[in-house]
Amino acid sequence: MAAPVSPEPKFFLVDDVYARGLAHYSATWFATAAPGKRCGEKSTNYLESAQAAARIRSDLPSVRLVFVLREPAARAWSNYLWSRMNGMETETFERALELEAEREAALSPARRFSRPHAYFSRGLYANQLQAWFALFARSTILCLRFEDIVSDAASVAAKLHRFLDLPARPQDAQGLGPINASEPDTAGLAPQTRARLRSVYAEPNQELYALLGPGFGTWP
Repeated sequence: MAAPVSPEPKFFLVDDVYARGLAHYSATWFATAAPGKRCGEKSTNYLESAQAAARIRSDLPSVRLVFVLREPAARAWSNYLWSRMNGMETETFERALELEAEREAALSPARRFSRPHAYFSRGLYANQLQAWFALFARSTILCLRFEDIVSDAASVAAKLHRFLDLPARPQDAQGLGPINASEPDTAGLAPQTRARLRSVYAEPNQELYALLGPGFGTWP
């Protein structure tokens, strides 16, 4: 299976790039793929874009979709560390959560897709998945837990390969190293903040579990 030469194409998300057409998409990101190879790409922002879902449904109706979801409180904290590491965050995490709606409303065009301060809202997975489940058969969507990749990469890889109708590739789960590393977490998320976030996420998470079924599992 071939992957794009550079990650995060965002082709179906960015209007002026999408306007260049599928030939541009193929030539820019998959030119080195051998004939007959399956091709895939990773653009994390697709999940939160109903427009991207509609474009992919129109252009690639037989696509297989894989979403990797992380426990929302941990995802928000990791996002905060990433934004701080990249010079886009100076507030405390707690203050940043308070400012999220205000910052999102005033987001500059240059940061429209990175959304460096969308710490809480990006963890509302059930809302984001609705657009995809409305357009694609459930058999073509696989939702995985980030935590399972960390704890048992081999099992996750095997599940992914079965979903893609690929032969077993156990080597894909070997030597992964840090996954989605960001700024070193020296202090950690304050326990009271984690507890508060998990409380607020409890109902949205239940909606997610109902949407995906028992095979997805649950978070604390």
